[in-house]
Amino acid sequence: MQLANVGGRASIILGDRVLDVHTASAGELGPDPAVLSDLAHHQLLQQLADAADSETLPVLDPVLLGAPTPKPGKVIALALNYRSHAEESGKAIPDEPHVMVKFPSSICGPYNNVILPEGRNMIDYEAEIVLVVGKRCTAVSEAEAWDVIAGVTCGQDISDRGEQFRPPIKQFSMAKSYDTFGPTGPFLVTPDDLADRDDIEMTCRVNGEQVQYARSSDFIFSVPTQIAWLSRFVTLEPGDLIFTGTTGGVGESRTPELFLQDGWTVETEIPGIGSTRNTCVSK
Repeated sequence: MQLANVGGRASIILGDRVLDVHTASAGELGPDPAVLSDLAHHQLLQQLADAADSETLPVLDPVLLGAPTPKPGKVIALALNYRSHAEESGKAIPDEPHVMVKFPSSICGPYNNVILPEGRNMIDYEAEIVLVVGKRCTAVSEAEAWDVIAGVTCGQDISDRGEQFRPPIKQFSMAKSYDTFGPTGPFLVTPDDLADRDDIEMTCRVNGEQVQYARSSDFIFSVPTQIAWLSRFVTLEPGDLIFTGTTGGVGESRTPELFLQDGWTVETEIPGIGSTRNTCVSK
């Protein structure tokens, strides 16, 4: 299924048409997009999708799309999960996942502006495949890992490199948590609807020029490994987001460096999920 937050309401996308979940379920499911991230509702959502007459539904207006999971409980982000990014960062290939967090207030929609904080001139892009947890779980085995995932979406882990590496203590989480530094969307796609859930393609463009490209088969730590490792430490809840790491090509590692500027656009594309397109605007 292709699920979406359309105008703040939980929706199922059928081609270019929108099925409102609250209306279609006769009130059994509420309009809050949080219902999309809970696997307990997915059987009913599929039934609603199968029964719908798409020709009678309204056409999707992309302007109305918001973050598929606008109010996650946790936003977990992996560092150095692609060999190419570890190498360009001058870091050793990790032997276990390295984790940081983004605060939930950083999450925004697929076409929202990214607000560049005043006086900050080292704002970087990081295209990421984002997992949405669909079930309360802990100590998940690798064999069970995909069974707790409600869906996959596009994400950007926008980062203030100047703040991230400012002495005396590196501020990874704060540098990644300004408002609007977590664009996600445009759709939440269930894993069974992807061509190959273990080989997801991802592309990032800045001002139309490709700057990053990768496939999730290049992960150092696969999705099952990530979920099993994370759930050893924390209980995962429906709606939690996992940013699975970025690939090589980030702005700070380029010569010359490529940092985001007022008026620039950042696009993240995953086939079968779609593209986010965010314009950078100075505060």
